[in-house]
Amino acid sequence: MRPTRLIIAALAACALAGCEGWLGRPAGPVSGAERIIFLNTLAIMLLIVVPVILATLAVAWWYRASNTRARHLPDWSYSGRLELVIWSIPALVVFFLGGIAWISAHELDPAQPLSSRAPLEIDVVALDWKWLFIYPQQGVASVNRLVVPAGVPLRFRLTSATVWNAFWIPRLGSMLYCMYGMVGTLYLQADAPGTYRGLSAMISGDGFAGMHFDTDALSDAAFSAWTQSARAAGAALDESAYRSLLPPSSDVGPYTYRSVSPGLFEAIVMQRLPPGQ
Repeated sequence: MRPTRLIIAALAACALAGCEGWLGRPAGPVSGAERIIFLNTLAIMLLIVVPVILATLAVAWWYRASNTRARHLPDWSYSGRLELVIWSIPALVVFFLGGIAWISAHELDPAQPLSSRAPLEIDVVALDWKWLFIYPQQGVASVNRLVVPAGVPLRFRLTSATVWNAFWIPRLGSMLYCMYGMVGTLYLQADAPGTYRGLSAMISGDGFAGMHFDTDALSDAAFSAWTQSARAAGAALDESAYRSLLPPSSDVGPYTYRSVSPGLFEAIVMQRLPPGQ
């Protein structure tokens, strides 16, 4: 493949990847707000980039060697007014971009509730190389499949039983790191029913490529039905069952636990249970 075609193909792949993710199809209030911030930032930067490119092309064309009408002023060296214009424009750009970053960083604080509605509590544990989701209010748990009700705020408490990792559902919004012995809080929401891909956004070893999961956003009735079915089948997630999750494994199919020992997540965070192997 020719270099030009290769570059065009790479750019097209990047564009299509963006359309499949949060940029093209946001599915929650957080990802929607992030998309607006990205587009506003892009527009501000293009106000500088596009005129500079056009001006560069215009100057190169006008001062070409064959243009006898162009005036060359080799003794000209300084203009205070021109310097003011040249430096004030990028200064304003930095000011606007800084303002957008400052405001959005506070409005999209991952630990800030999305609404006054009570959220669904979900505890997330990053393992080698799989995800454990614990539902303390429902008393069930699942591996490598996140099931949530659509239109309901979600409050995630995230930790890791092994190395540093990163929890991310691109179409729902912000990514948050998972660290051993620490708890991070992340609020997200799926506005409509659907299946949204979740993944690990940080390389964490040999099985990293298979450390992904589906987020199934269901109606309230369907979520209740899933909860009931989870309670009716599977093993209990006690200390022994948790220890069996610690050995490294990859590309693990999703399954559920019918019950969860009280305080299991806290025991993981407080390091009363052993870390991953």
